Amino acid sequence: MVVSRDKTPTAQETFLQMAQAAGLRSRLLITIGLLTLIRFGIFIPIPGIDREKFISAISNSPVLGFLDIFTGGGISTLGIFALGILPFINASIIMQLLTAAIPSLEDLQKNEGEAGRRKISQITRYVAAGWAVIQSTAITVGLLREYALSDTFWFVPETVLALTAGSMFVMWVSELITERGIGNGASLLIFVNIVASLPRTLGQTIDYAQTGGRQAVAQVIILLLVFLVMIVGIVFVQEGTRRIPIISARRQVGRKLYRERTSYLPLRLNQGGVMPIIFASAVLILPQSLIGFLGSGGVVTETLIKVTNALRPGTWTYVGVYSILILFFSYFYASLIVNPEDISKNLKKMGSSIPGIRPGQKTKEYLEGVLNRLTFLGAGFLSFVATVPTLVEGATGVTTFRGLGATSLLILVGVAIDTAKQIQTYVISQRYEGMVKQ
Repeated sequence: MVVSRDKTPTAQETFLQMAQAAGLRSRLLITIGLLTLIRFGIFIPIPGIDREKFISAISNSPVLGFLDIFTGGGISTLGIFALGILPFINASIIMQLLTAAIPSLEDLQKNEGEAGRRKISQITRYVAAGWAVIQSTAITVGLLREYALSDTFWFVPETVLALTAGSMFVMWVSELITERGIGNGASLLIFVNIVASLPRTLGQTIDYAQTGGRQAVAQVIILLLVFLVMIVGIVFVQEGTRRIPIISARRQVGRKLYRERTSYLPLRLNQGGVMPIIFASAVLILPQSLIGFLGSGGVVTETLIKVTNALRPGTWTYVGVYSILILFFSYFYASLIVNPEDISKNLKKMGSSIPGIRPGQKTKEYLEGVLNRLTFLGAGFLSFVATVPTLVEGATGVTTFRGLGATSLLILVGVAIDTAKQIQTYVISQRYEGMVKQ
């Protein structure tokens, strides 16, 4: 097999390893098989519902259309996987907020190592199960009950059980993919669901261009050019890093004196990747879920209805709230991933330092300043990417991409880059194992 001596594997080496290396090949097959299983499960219907009446009723709902994108058509087909991975994402948001607020959970995450992380993962599963029950109850009582073929007492508990069990199965499959497959399971499930909606969206866009004349064709071309520019920008920002130079002190081992070594501490421009925008999107659909759970009437329900109407996709209120949520989750996620205090302590223990910066507190303050500026720039770009195409859609009048939008585009590009990097990591490890054997 041709092995590249460069650090980054070539495309030829990557494909050869994917075909020949047993470990990588099995991981890829497991990932593809589990993702295919989830896609089949979406089309297993929930019994006792008039589907034609339901689909015609929700066709113009922007919130349900957005949910349909993330569940890969699970809402419109009323499959048992209609909730998909959304309860697990919401549970992850809740647990990350609680971890920052509750000292015992923070201690589990930071000081208990792998055992603490497993404990937090177990709690997250319980929270996801409870949230799945809440969401499935809200959907059943507030939405599906109206289209039931027979309005009996057992319709609600049976439907809630089917939706909750389906969501828990999807969560279990996502963890299997993360553990035994390639990439992050939850992100890949959302990725596949979005890709599954592309043929229908492209078909509707082509029909719009054919029936609308030259003006429609020009509008579609403008929108596609905006999406293309967004893809290029997303790739640059996802790969962008600030390399902080690190100097290691001279040290003597026996009679040998090792000179100072210079390395780099890479800080990504977008520390959270696609997670801030996924979390922000999940928060925006919470009011609609709570309306279905609380039912009609009451001050709280009326308030939630007003909030939902104000946060319709395409409105300026939606754009502003969406941008603020992305900014918040970007800073929150960056604080979880990078801890300047821990980095400064580790650098001091290793006898390393940043040129011109004193070790200890000064290093921590310097890293915090750099990280805050990078996070602000990354969050600003995420907000720009998430809102500009929506505004362009409103200006051009092309609504066939509504629901897909820049949110889905960012997720597609980000997940593709992260998965490709993980595959490259496996290829490099296989390369070094082969060198050792030789």
